[in-house]
Amino acid sequence: MFAIFKREVRSFFTSPIGYLIVGSFLLLNGLFLWVFRGTFNIFDYGFADLGNFFLLAPWIFIFLVPAITMKSFSEERKMGTLELLLIKPISVWNLVLGKFSGAFLLCVIAVVPTIIYVFAISSLGMISGNYDLGVVLGSYFGLLFLIGSYTAIGVFASTLSDNQIISFLVGILIVFLIFNGFDALSSLFSDGETQQLLQRFGAKSHFDSIARGVIDTRDLVYFISLTLLFLYLTYQRLNQLPR
Repeated sequence: MFAIFKREVRSFFTSPIGYLIVGSFLLLNGLFLWVFRGTFNIFDYGFADLGNFFLLAPWIFIFLVPAITMKSFSEERKMGTLELLLIKPISVWNLVLGKFSGAFLLCVIAVVPTIIYVFAISSLGMISGNYDLGVVLGSYFGLLFLIGSYTAIGVFASTLSDNQIISFLVGILIVFLIFNGFDALSSLFSDGETQQLLQRFGAKSHFDSIARGVIDTRDLVYFISLTLLFLYLTYQRLNQLPR
């Protein structure tokens, strides 16, 4: 698994794609939070906190994570190297976990520089350092779990076609539906209990809960289960491919 992981990380940073993905994430966040006037602009928001960043980041990752993972298995299939990997003395699970870990690490690297926002927000407050660190840590914690789920979905999508663009679009569609689809579906019902039940199936509800600084084991179990489900689907899909 570690060999596959190193191979994935090396492939990201020996080509422009890794730097492009990280740079795009930071640029988009920076523009929406600090430059563009609107809902997400921190100066327009009027409160010195990172709430807008944690509202914005999941939506940006809906596009960036599939862009990272689209080549995971699609490129291997197109180049004819997937068959070589599958017949090597490495289990399919290790292959899946290696691909997943490499893509997940790149997403984490993209998030790390945003810690500077914490210090910027701290200095903007009327009282320097007057912010809820627990909420910030909880939000970052929740974002990492959300990214893990996105990455597992993207890796699975990459097994569905040897065309990277198709894998990219399918990944976006699945991630979007799981993050926001159940929320949209719940709006069709007027009963409050039905709405809450449907929302609990979506990732947005669980992420919002963690982002408020409330670490509920049900939210963690949801993200871990979602990640494992799509990793298992990836494993099953690879076993179905001809060798």
